[in-house]
Amino acid sequence: MKKRTLGFTLSLILAAGTILGACGTSGNKQGGKDNEKEGANENKNFTVAMVTDEGGVDDKSFNQSAWEGLQEFGKEHNLEKGTEGFNYYESKTDADYATNLNTAVRNHFNVIYGVGFKLTDAISKIADQRKDNHFVIVDDVIEGKDNVASLTFKEHEGSFLVGVVAGLMTKTNKVGFIGGIESDLINKFAAGFEAGVKAVNKDATVQIEFAGTFTDAAKGTSMAAAQYGSGVDIIYHAAGGAGLGVFTEAKNLKQKDPSRDVWVIGVDRDQHPEGDVKVGDKTENITLTSMVKRVDVAVKDLANSAKEGNFPGGENVQYGLEENAIKISDSDEHLTQEVLDAVKEYEGKIKNGEIEVPTTLKK
Repeated sequence: MKKRTLGFTLSLILAAGTILGACGTSGNKQGGKDNEKEGANENKNFTVAMVTDEGGVDDKSFNQSAWEGLQEFGKEHNLEKGTEGFNYYESKTDADYATNLNTAVRNHFNVIYGVGFKLTDAISKIADQRKDNHFVIVDDVIEGKDNVASLTFKEHEGSFLVGVVAGLMTKTNKVGFIGGIESDLINKFAAGFEAGVKAVNKDATVQIEFAGTFTDAAKGTSMAAAQYGSGVDIIYHAAGGAGLGVFTEAKNLKQKDPSRDVWVIGVDRDQHPEGDVKVGDKTENITLTSMVKRVDVAVKDLANSAKEGNFPGGENVQYGLEENAIKISDSDEHLTQEVLDAVKEYEGKIKNGEIEVPTTLKK
């Protein structure tokens, strides 16, 4: 499989939509005779759809960011939500993946995203059956299929940077990580985080656990309670909806003891709003920072490439720090200048190759 690294700054991405106005008539025809007739129309809209994993489109994390990217693509090209523009299909369980993907196929979308590695098997199977359709698997790699593009991120790079924050900010020298379902992907988050903590604080310990779910917020709450109870003062989560339970527990503890230092590091998007908590007559915030994974940027970027006739079928399109698709959040009121300077220093070392961030946990 060919691999290449793509990515543009936001300004380039915003400019891309002005390049081509009649791309719906490129070689990306789908769905048989009806669609061929539509393709004859130079003004045919280029349509995109996404299928969520069971976390839902409003998970305040990965799916939501992807949907925001499709909405931006639609806005840029004057498209409306629905089968003639851009749309999403929400999965409640694993059993919905194939059904939703096939529904998107029947509605003749030019590009269909499967958001999350849990859709890999369904996309791989349906792509073999629907060779005239274009699919994108987000957060995993499908090899050997010219009608499937793989969209992946260098999560370990951003996780290293929030690990630097945690290593410098912890007062107990105990920090935690709560992942969703243990996998190669989630291990990238954990490995990068642990490496970042250890780079700046060799005395700190990192407690790494997996919830086995991306949806059970109650599980996240109970796991966070155990970690905070053991002396952990900062938890980085990569657990989707289950990670919202980490916020719940941190806010509960802050309300019970306003003087306690208890923090959450968010994931995928700036989760600063999730950290707001009413303490007495004022609002506190327990989100220390977030590892921002610009799924929205990558989804929109790839959609624009496909619209221009450059669908990267059979390729792994990667986004990281260098492509401005991985970063720590701009909500930094809890961070000292020393910490911000350290983050900038280590970001530079990663970019210039001085530091190679691990992608797997040490056994």
